[in-house]
Amino acid sequence: MGYLLRRLAATLPVMAVVAVVVFLLIHLSPGDPAALIAGDLATADDIARLRVALGLDQPLWRQFGLWLGRLASGDLGTSIFTQVPVRELLAQRIEPTLSIAVLTMALTVAVAVPLGTLAAWRAGSWIDRAVMLFAVLAFSVPVFLVGYLLIFAFAVHWPWFPVQGYTRIADDPAAWLRGLVLPCINLALVYIALITRMTRATVLEVLHEDYIRTARAKGLGVLPVLGHALRNAAVPIATTVGVGIALLIGGVVVTETVFAIPGVGRLVVESVQRHDYPVIQSVLLISAAVYVLINLLIDLSYRLFDPRIVY
Repeated sequence: MGYLLRRLAATLPVMAVVAVVVFLLIHLSPGDPAALIAGDLATADDIARLRVALGLDQPLWRQFGLWLGRLASGDLGTSIFTQVPVRELLAQRIEPTLSIAVLTMALTVAVAVPLGTLAAWRAGSWIDRAVMLFAVLAFSVPVFLVGYLLIFAFAVHWPWFPVQGYTRIADDPAAWLRGLVLPCINLALVYIALITRMTRATVLEVLHEDYIRTARAKGLGVLPVLGHALRNAAVPIATTVGVGIALLIGGVVVTETVFAIPGVGRLVVESVQRHDYPVIQSVLLISAAVYVLINLLIDLSYRLFDPRIVY
């Protein structure tokens, strides 16, 4: 418990730095949301009045203080363009993003860990070379290009899956799953390649340990030996999964844009184009908090794989 409390306390300065950096990056970047809202026919006086109404005429330190004050009370602010609270916008968009993220990581772990273990077991064989070739190709090809190829092949040429859009799970679970097949495969390929390579490297190292040779000498089968090796190689694999989840936050933006899925990723893209400060700040800050929390959970999971670890 003491370790957990210390780690949680250590996240506070991290989140404070993230909040400052995010605020400054957004507010110091070129572009004026008041000018975008006012339109091309607006005069300088119209833009100035709008800036006053939006609070953009105040000094940066005061805008930052007001934003922190709202955050402390649980208020994420209101979108400059839609005048809808950011909390409501996120509530409307969070289901598609969570669906993609959860299914992508489930698919990644289900494919990458067995594939990497098999490559380590058959190291040097054609199976190992084929798995590594797949990993290199999957890691090298851009996500957006793979997405367009998947759409052309499995939605246009062979109309097995919908081209774009999203169906809520409460409306039609089958259509929900069918609509997420291509986006999840598109996004999972990179992480499958990453975790496959890490799994192969760590399992291959463990397979050369003395206790694995002893287990083989005692006549244990292939599956028990691999299971034993995989358990001892689980800590670096879990760390890589945590890194993959962090990278997933950025990958979702591209995937949702390619497949026209109304998730948080597309909301960020739309907000950046319109300089919608409250939305961008809230999404980036929440993403940073999720990243810190996931890393904490990954650290706490080490003890499940290796009881010798003491926090």
